[in-house]
Amino acid sequence: MTHPIVRTRDGSVRGLPAAHGAVFHSVPYAAVPTGADRFRAPRPPAPWTGVRDATHPGATAPQPFRGAFGALDMTPYFGPGWVRGADYLTVDVHTTDTGSGAAPVMVFVHGGGFVAGSPQAALYAGDAFARDGVVVVRVGYRLGVAGFLHLPDAPDNRGLLDVLAALRWVQENIAAFGGDPANVTVFGQSAGAILLGGLLADDRSAGLLRRAVLQSGSGTAAFTTAQAQRITDAAMIALGTGPGAEMLAAVPDEDLVDVLAELAGVDLGTGTGSHPLGGITPLGLVLDEQPAAAIARGKAAEVELLIGSTTEEGALYLAPVGGLVDVTDADLLATAAQSHRDAAAVVAAYRGERPRATSAELRTAILSDGLFRRGTRRTVEARATASAATYAYEFGWRSDAFDGALGACHTVELPFVFETTGLPALHGPTALLGTGTPPAELATSIHAAWTGFAATGNPGWSPIGPDRSHVEALGVAPDRAGAAGGRRERTPPVRLPPG
Repeated sequence: MTHPIVRTRDGSVRGLPAAHGAVFHSVPYAAVPTGADRFRAPRPPAPWTGVRDATHPGATAPQPFRGAFGALDMTPYFGPGWVRGADYLTVDVHTTDTGSGAAPVMVFVHGGGFVAGSPQAALYAGDAFARDGVVVVRVGYRLGVAGFLHLPDAPDNRGLLDVLAALRWVQENIAAFGGDPANVTVFGQSAGAILLGGLLADDRSAGLLRRAVLQSGSGTAAFTTAQAQRITDAAMIALGTGPGAEMLAAVPDEDLVDVLAELAGVDLGTGTGSHPLGGITPLGLVLDEQPAAAIARGKAAEVELLIGSTTEEGALYLAPVGGLVDVTDADLLATAAQSHRDAAAVVAAYRGERPRATSAELRTAILSDGLFRRGTRRTVEARATASAATYAYEFGWRSDAFDGALGACHTVELPFVFETTGLPALHGPTALLGTGTPPAELATSIHAAWTGFAATGNPGWSPIGPDRSHVEALGVAPDRAGAAGGRRERTPPVRLPPG
C-alpha cells in the first residue's frame, strides 16, 4: 500500500490511501496553543523537517464529553470528545488526487454549541465528496473558554480567528492536495454555521472563499459585549482568578473545561433582548453588530450562499428528554421565555396562527424558531440586495425516533449531506435516524445539491429572487406525504410582537 506524500508550506505530510483518494489527518494550520497563547490570535505553525505522519487522527480541542442529548445517542455528531494533546489546531484533508489543483474545495466547520465537537466525528466522513471529485477540508478550532470567553486583554472570537487561519492555509496549500484555491466553499452546521455567518460579516474573509453553506445556524445569535461580560464574571468567580489571558495562562485545560458547567443558566436578559441562543450554550460569537445586520449592509455580497434549516429544529432538545409529552401551558411559556421577553404574547401569537397545532407541536415550533429558524430567515432577508445568488431550503424528512417525536430535528440533515445515512450508530429507536431506512434517493439528491453548489454555484433549484419567496423543500417523511423523499410546503413564519 502506497502512502501518498504531499509537500505543504510548512513541511511534508504522509497520508492514508482511502476508497476514494486519500486522507491526511491532523495537518497543522496554526501553532500549538499553550499557556497564554490559548487566548491569543493564531500564529502560523512551526515548519518541520522530514515527513510528518498524517495517517491517524490526532488531538482535539479541550471539551467536556457529550455523548448524548437525554436518551439520544449523539456520539456520531460529537465524535470522540477530548483527545488529549496540545496540537489540535489542525485540518483533515480528504482528496481525490494530489496533483491537478482543479477540484472544488469544501471546508467544513463542525457544530457543538461552541464548547464541543470535532472534525473526527464519524458523521463527517468525506468519502462521498471525494468520490464525486471534491476535496474536503475539516477544521478543528478552539472551543469553550479558550475559543470564545470574552477577555479584556485578548481578541474576541478566537475560534473564528482559527477558522480564518485555516482558510488562509487552504489558499496557500490546497493546490498540492488537488484542490482549486479559487473555488472554495465553506459549509457548517449549528455553531459552525453561526461561525460562518460571522465570517461573512468579517472583512478579513475577503478573498478566502467563493461560496458558503449555512445549515441550521442563525444570523442573530451573537452575544453583545455586555452579555459576554456576564459570562466572563461568572467564569472568573468559578475559577477564582481575574479576567485576562495572562491570569488564565497557568490554569490547566481541565479547569477551563470543568468551569463550563458553572456557566449554564447565567441570566443574559437585558432591556433590549434575551439570551441570543436561548440558553442552550453559555458561549458564542461576541459582536457589536449581528451578522445578519452586517450582511444587510452589503458584507459578503459577492459570496454565493446556500442557507436553510430543518422544520423541527427544537425537537432535538425536547424529544430525548420527554419534553414533548404532556406539554402544559407553563411549558410553552417557559420555552418562549428562552428567546423572548414577552413570553405570553409569543405563545398567543403561535396559537393564533396555528390553531390546529398540538401543544407539543407549538413547543417545538417556538423553540425551533427562537434558536435557529428566525435567525436564518433574517439572514436570507439580509441578502435582498446581494450581487451573488442566494439559495434557501427547508429540510423536512422526519426521523421516527422517540415514537416519531424527534422528527425533522436539528442535525438530522447532516447524514444526507455527507451520505453517511448507513452508519449503524445512527439507527435505532433512540438514534438520530430512528428505526426506518432513510430514502437513499434523498441522500443522493441532497449530497448532489451540495456538491453541485460547490462546483458551479447552483444546487439545482431557483435562487430566492427579489421577493425572497422561494424556499426549496427537501425531504418529507412517508406519514406526512405518502412517499419518502417527497416535497411539502415550507412552514410559514409566525408574526411575533416586538422583542
